[in-house]
Amino acid sequence: MTLETTLAAIRPADAEAMTAARDLQARLTKPAGSLGALEELSVRLAGLSGVCPPPLPEPATVAVFAGDHGVHAQRVSPWPQEVTAQMVANFVAGGAVVNAFARQTGADVMVVDVGVAIPLHGGPNLLDANVRRGTRDMTVGPALTREETLAAIEVGVRVAETLVEQGARALLTGDMGIANTTPAAALIAAFTGTSAGVVTGRGTGIDDDTLAHKVDVVTAALERHTPDPADPLGVLAAVGGLEHAALTGFILGAAACRVPVIIDGVIAASAAVAAAAFAPDSVAAMVAGHRSAEPGASVALAHLGLEPLLDLGMRLGEGSGAVLALPVVQAAVRVLHEVATFDSAGVSEK
Repeated sequence: MTLETTLAAIRPADAEAMTAARDLQARLTKPAGSLGALEELSVRLAGLSGVCPPPLPEPATVAVFAGDHGVHAQRVSPWPQEVTAQMVANFVAGGAVVNAFARQTGADVMVVDVGVAIPLHGGPNLLDANVRRGTRDMTVGPALTREETLAAIEVGVRVAETLVEQGARALLTGDMGIANTTPAAALIAAFTGTSAGVVTGRGTGIDDDTLAHKVDVVTAALERHTPDPADPLGVLAAVGGLEHAALTGFILGAAACRVPVIIDGVIAASAAVAAAAFAPDSVAAMVAGHRSAEPGASVALAHLGLEPLLDLGMRLGEGSGAVLALPVVQAAVRVLHEVATFDSAGVSEK
């Protein structure tokens, strides 16, 4: 699907299915409300699918979108840029944290080169969809053209659509890109109206001086471009990354297919606020997997009205937090499928 047809396919949550899910939760053999956030999650997923109970969110695939960033030249990260390509090779080989977590939870891992600077060798789970060999420096000019941004968004849409066609019933966001927390902070600031100092974090663990410089870099980029949140394509082009744009399309594609998409950390959260700017109803498909230690992630989730399922102080990215949250999401739906009602079990109600 193109971006235009994807946006046209996104619909609001189904109110009747949500009501049916709430009614079913009230009849299950447990005190009302005793499963806390899992109950409302099951209701939201019923609304997304339009049926009660909703389909079990399995099998699941985490798509790791990778790209490089021209703003790396501003010394916002201590890591060399070639680490992006090296980590992509590690994902393909199965040696990263996200791979270990995916094996634990039964999720598949797909790696998508949407903007890595160094050409990569293929692998069975590596998709070459490179739009550009890294972005331009957003402090000098726009990171991307509108055409490049649209191409990256539509990569994400196609990946989501293809995975669903192949049977995936839950999609998980992953990312890799040295310096990518800098454009993420700029995106979140632009879409939420929050200052750079509030949303910019330490990324891979920078010191105080580098953090202050990073805030200045994000501020300078926002002042240069004055991105308009009413023009999400323009915001992504001005200060985004190729993986941010692709993740935006991936989230929108999941929403169009009415399949839940588990949002990982700050990179995915920045794409989620972009997706919501394109299509507010896409939030119905989003599940916040965890609360990243990056401050911008909490700002983005609050803007979306999403409460994270896990809070473990993580800030790795890769999709690691989303994959850890997957069994929780699956459990929320399994309750509606498998737990007996008071009537069917012969259990007295209060």
